[in-house]
Amino acid sequence: MFLKEKLFLIFATTASLLLASPAWPQLQIEIVDGVEGALPVAIVPFAFEDAPVQPETPMHEVIAADLQRSGLFAPIAVEDMIDRPSSPAEVRFGTWRLLKVDYVAIGRWVPGDDRLSGEIQYHLVAVHSGRTLWSRAISAAPGEIRLRAHQIADAIYEELTGTPGAFASRIAYVKVANIGTEQEQFELVVADSDGFNPQTIVRHSQPILSPSWAPDGRKLAYVSFATGRSNVVIQDIFTGQRETVSAERGINGAPAFSPDGRLLAMSLSRSGSPEIWVRNLDNGRMEQLTNHWSINTEPAWSRDGRFVYFTSDRAGRPQLYRVGRDGRGIERVTYEGQYNSRVSVDPYQGLLAMVHGGDANYRIAILDRESGRMRVLSPGRMDESPSFSPNGRMVLYATREGERGVLAAVSIDGRFRQRLVLSDGDVREPAWSPLMR
Repeated sequence: MFLKEKLFLIFATTASLLLASPAWPQLQIEIVDGVEGALPVAIVPFAFEDAPVQPETPMHEVIAADLQRSGLFAPIAVEDMIDRPSSPAEVRFGTWRLLKVDYVAIGRWVPGDDRLSGEIQYHLVAVHSGRTLWSRAISAAPGEIRLRAHQIADAIYEELTGTPGAFASRIAYVKVANIGTEQEQFELVVADSDGFNPQTIVRHSQPILSPSWAPDGRKLAYVSFATGRSNVVIQDIFTGQRETVSAERGINGAPAFSPDGRLLAMSLSRSGSPEIWVRNLDNGRMEQLTNHWSINTEPAWSRDGRFVYFTSDRAGRPQLYRVGRDGRGIERVTYEGQYNSRVSVDPYQGLLAMVHGGDANYRIAILDRESGRMRVLSPGRMDESPSFSPNGRMVLYATREGERGVLAAVSIDGRFRQRLVLSDGDVREPAWSPLMR
């Protein structure tokens, strides 16, 4: 392998492959650091007496776990609830005030005409004012209960924070098993944001890298080595249909969809050194944005699609740069630290998450370009692949725990952290989906 390719793969993965063994089918989430002063809420068990099928996991448990995982809410235990109302008229405010609860969420299943499907009527009540903030209904078939619970948690989160929730979104990640053996296997997996319902999108004995979501949440672009060299592939996660969009000689890597989904930025070495290229997905037209002898890789679009951020070693060490959509106006973005790479752009405030560090110590940091402030969020030594949640409140990333790779998430203020672990497996390369409406 040429030196340029070796350096490119270092940029693209940030850390070497880790030892792994067969994994359980879903991620287990553990809260590592909580937030003092989280808002006390009650998610009362929803009334499901008339439902044709009882949910495998009670709906209130999914909602409460979502809110707790945000770090902003402290749901009280069900056994501490004196009352179990399912409609606003049944709420006794004095009881909840004694429990020092600020908000109560309640709901019930109402069967439809065929009794197999129906709707969930749910309400959010403010205890201190005695007001019902809203009463809503959402359709639900038996197989949709968990998704509806995530959507209700999103509605509660948005009402109480003013920011859209991201619980109904999904995450993609790469799972690796049996590293260094003849049975080595790579899987691209898509799961709910809480790790449930994992689905393998593609499985192969050759590496899979750099998954990137299309803005509609239907497709993933990724790098596949199934042919023995790197190719950029776009795959529909619902139909399984695949399209190879770049299979040039040399490097084809680091795909990133534009905010409107019509363009795909990539790092290609078709002209010599790895450069940032953009492919028009409607007509296949290719445009080269950078032209420099250095390595230019890991593109990420600005929120408005006018710029592309990328990693380059043109100043001697990997740093972040920005180029206009027309290839003009290249500027350096990061100056603090020996190493800054793998940028992820916050979809709301335009903050930049990155791998930051040097001297074999790599952590996740956020740069606020308006203030120039760099904030280190993660405590690890080999943290990589940051990906903003679609509401911009959390950053998902890959890290090491002993001899295995795990995922972790941290709030943008660094106060709340959680770990997502495959019990006996190795996971990496996370990508958080856009908001799923």
